[in-house]
Amino acid sequence: MLVISSREFRDNQKKYMDLADSNQQIIILRGKGRAYVLTPVGEKDRYFMDPQVRAEIQEGIAQYQAGKTTQVDKADFDRLLGL
Repeated sequence: MLVISSREFRDNQKKYMDLADSNQQIIILRGKGRAYVLTPVGEKDRYFMDPQVRAEIQEGIAQYQAGKTTQVDKADFDRLLGL
């Protein structure tokens, strides 16, 4: 794990992004006790960036909050999964 200042990061961004790409954990310290982790965006992360996926998730949350849910018994899950 590398801990660097925000100035060091600004001055050497490519170096630290390359290290993050090779699975090195980079912590960037910024004043007043704030810190950030530099992490590459993976394929799974891109999925959640898709506007359609985000809209569907938001719709599901809204339906849950409105009480539009159905309770499913464990036996129904088992039957569905063939267990």
